[in-house]
Amino acid sequence: MDDGELKDLALGLWMNGQQQHLDGDIDRAIELYTKSLGFYPTAEAYTFRGWAYSFQGRMDEAIDECKKAIAVDPAFGNPYNDIGSYLVQKGKVDEAIEWLEKAKTATRYEPRHFPYMNLGRVYAQKGMVLRAIQEFEAALEIHAGEPTCVSALGQLRGVLN
Repeated sequence: MDDGELKDLALGLWMNGQQQHLDGDIDRAIELYTKSLGFYPTAEAYTFRGWAYSFQGRMDEAIDECKKAIAVDPAFGNPYNDIGSYLVQKGKVDEAIEWLEKAKTATRYEPRHFPYMNLGRVYAQKGMVLRAIQEFEAALEIHAGEPTCVSALGQLRGVLN
């Protein structure tokens, strides 16, 4: 098989893995992401395998997968955001900030508002209300009406009054 065929095969396996993941079959999703990576390593497959690991509580492995994704494609923003999210889940809030900031500046990233939301949560958790409000407002500039942001802003503004 040539490089293009390998890439197409890997993409199909990754997409099938996503569907299995969404259907709740995490083990099968991991298997498909792993097969995809065997044919053609992509940042997406590493990131999604990490996401699947996180569903199993395997946060350190999830972070490692995201770092592999970044090595393959540093412009892909999802793994930066995911590392930040996993660090928050591990209680390493201060370490998460650096990764979430990197996600905000990544050139290839959807959904772009996620790192702003996550930073809003981090700053709210740290008691930095004004900074949290700024992050949630920035998220709403990207994704107007996003319910989580609207709700969080209402709560944070209530704290200020």
